[in-house]
Amino acid sequence: MENQKLYEFTPEILRKLQLKELDTLVYFKEFCDKNNLLFYLCGGCCIGSLRTGGFIPWDDDIDILMPRDDYEKLYKLWDNDKHERFKLLRTDEKIFTGNIFTTIVDTETTCVKANQAHLDIPFGIMMDIFPIDGCPKGKFKRTMQKLNAMIYSLFLAQIVPENHGGIMALGSKFLLSIVKSPKAREKKWRNAERRMSKYKISDCEYITELCEGVHSMQPEYPKEWFASAVYREFEGLQMPIPVGYDPYLKKAFGDYMTPPPEDKQKPHHDMILVDTERSYKEVLKGKKPSELL
Repeated sequence: MENQKLYEFTPEILRKLQLKELDTLVYFKEFCDKNNLLFYLCGGCCIGSLRTGGFIPWDDDIDILMPRDDYEKLYKLWDNDKHERFKLLRTDEKIFTGNIFTTIVDTETTCVKANQAHLDIPFGIMMDIFPIDGCPKGKFKRTMQKLNAMIYSLFLAQIVPENHGGIMALGSKFLLSIVKSPKAREKKWRNAERRMSKYKISDCEYITELCEGVHSMQPEYPKEWFASAVYREFEGLQMPIPVGYDPYLKKAFGDYMTPPPEDKQKPHHDMILVDTERSYKEVLKGKKPSELL
């Protein structure tokens, strides 16, 4: 929401948020272990497991990577009717989430991101799950994979990302203006998703991320770095990170063991409403956040 006042975290509330996210991670891990699904902590939580043995103090979320096959199995196996507290959200014919990836939502809490305040979805504290896909050989095939990933992102999220300027922004706005039908947009993103993810990791030398934005899809990592998981301490628990965590993190973040400057040590998601103790149903009382804020 434009001009919407963002939620300001105190260290105490941020820590409560992290512990609620840890509940989701523990539940998710139990489900994946039961169903033989491979996943790893990535980004800040992967770094935190190595640097501090837990959350980076200012981190406000948990990010997960899964090989595409396991990512799709998760979607098929998770039954929201059987998981009263933790719901899997992914845009499909039943729901529009505004995300281009999967989330697990803690429905006993409330968390509203600025870009979702107008939606009708479960507004709990979320854990984000991203697939990793195989990279095809050859410049043309790889370029087409990236192009399809951008088409997928545009027509699934149905917004032009704020950091897209110039020709890319104009082109995105033009495409959305000529493809207005929800059914037509769904056909576009489903076709693009099928094309971008058709390269099996087993047939490729490298992997990439295609569902976390334009910048994340640029790096290509040797698939051996993500062939399996190793376990490291995270908040007193043993959690999986990629077997090639060191070269992965160095390529993605540089000197990942050195904390950033103090002015960068702050939560990075735009949230407008957070309640770690009350369900979104109790807080919102059947209304959309945009109607209350």
